[in-house]
Amino acid sequence: MTLRQLRQVASDLGVALYSRKSKEDLVAAIEERQDVQDKTPSLSAIEAEMAPASRPAAETNVVFLPRDPQWAYVFWEIAESDRQLALDAAATQLCLRVADVTGLPGGSAHPHTLQEVMVDSHANEWYLPVPLSDRDYRVELGYRRNNGGGWISLAFSSVARVPALHPSEQILDQFVPFSLETAPAPLPTPVEPADAGLHERLYQSATSQWRRISRGSEAFHELEAAGFESGELNASGAGLWASGRDSGIGGVAPRQRSFWLVADAELIVYGATDPAARLTIGGESVPLSADGTFRVQVPFRDGQQLYPIEATAADGVQKRNITLEFSRTTPEDNSNPADKAVNEWF
Repeated sequence: MTLRQLRQVASDLGVALYSRKSKEDLVAAIEERQDVQDKTPSLSAIEAEMAPASRPAAETNVVFLPRDPQWAYVFWEIAESDRQLALDAAATQLCLRVADVTGLPGGSAHPHTLQEVMVDSHANEWYLPVPLSDRDYRVELGYRRNNGGGWISLAFSSVARVPALHPSEQILDQFVPFSLETAPAPLPTPVEPADAGLHERLYQSATSQWRRISRGSEAFHELEAAGFESGELNASGAGLWASGRDSGIGGVAPRQRSFWLVADAELIVYGATDPAARLTIGGESVPLSADGTFRVQVPFRDGQQLYPIEATAADGVQKRNITLEFSRTTPEDNSNPADKAVNEWF
């Protein structure tokens, strides 16, 4: 071989610096490299000597996944042993049975809702149309026998709920104001005053004179407790509350009765600041909740009310303030509490 041919062989074998070697050195390097390659087995020879990778034995199972209110996705795997047993038992057609199991215990199904779908024997996935939405379904995988010879069951899927086709009828009536430009501000958390039961006691005091007249026999007991004797109401219904005292006499007899009315209004001032700040309203210190919100409930009477609100940072330097002014008028007041009520004829 010429020197040029030797250099080409050395290049193919990966001999380093083959262009600088003499012909004798190049032949020696080529022989050394060929000896090394002859002793090193090739990748194909290594793979041929290795045993094939072991694969776990397949288990027969089927999975039912609702995709939307109208379609569901089913995929399955059949062990080779189960497939062979089915073929030996004269199985011909692979099928999926869809059963409605809504509200039934495990293993049960509605007898008139079973649907059978034939699938390709070599397939391992299928899309199923859902009969009705908002129901629970279970899928069974199996084979049909020749000439209507019965059913060979292989596996059952877990029960899955198909979502409803229409929006839910339940409406959450908690509305939060928001802006398209800024993130919605969190609603303030109410802060209970020191005397948390004051508002409830005032409410109970203002409504303690009210009595709700019940229906049926309870109404008669309450009327008697209010001062009406049982003799004023007879069995036939003729009495003070009937259309007349005696048969043939119309109209309502004059009676004495007291009547009363109370009404008022309250004002709620709320807001938020830094949780570490000090807040005052009209010079009075107002407690803050853990997130810095506050809520004050005060009487709202006739006239003008001025609420100067000031927040001071923890360092005592930064301050923010706002003044709220409210005005209330009562054009007409013909109300009276129960203790001021007088008997009137009507």
